[in-house]
Amino acid sequence: MKRARFAVLGLGLMALAGCGGGSDFSDLQRYLDEVRARPKGTIEPLPAFVPYEAFTYSAAALRHPFQPPVKIDLAQREKGSKDIRPDETRIKQFLEGFNIENFVMVGTLANGDGRFALVKGGDGVHRVKVGDYLGRNHGRIVDITDAEVEVLEIVPDGEGGWLERPRSLNLKERT
Repeated sequence: MKRARFAVLGLGLMALAGCGGGSDFSDLQRYLDEVRARPKGTIEPLPAFVPYEAFTYSAAALRHPFQPPVKIDLAQREKGSKDIRPDETRIKQFLEGFNIENFVMVGTLANGDGRFALVKGGDGVHRVKVGDYLGRNHGRIVDITDAEVEVLEIVPDGEGGWLERPRSLNLKERT
């Protein structure tokens, strides 16, 4: 038992002696001195902060540039009225960001709150009611039947006035 203790003690002393030996760190000391002697670099100042300026898109009421132009006979063209105007101060609804041509009626719902139409388009199927807005031309839903959704759009007449243009979304039959 004493021999085992002496053996363990001896191994421990040898391990400690191995850690202390060979304290030649001259190469490491030379490298650190060389790095410290190098000239110090300068850090460029941060660029000046430019605050964000809000941009209001003012051409929202104009025809979408990728829609085909509406062909109208100039002699029979209906004149717009200065009394009819879209409410530009109203907050736009989600479905006003899509063309009305992209929507198709797929069904109706009715409950105690009223009658709703289901329209497909604008990345999904949406429930709409009378008074909701649809499409880019200020289209307001005015009536919902079993077979169609009646929409009244307000479009510019090209001479500074506005026209009310009726549209309808017909029920798409299942195929």
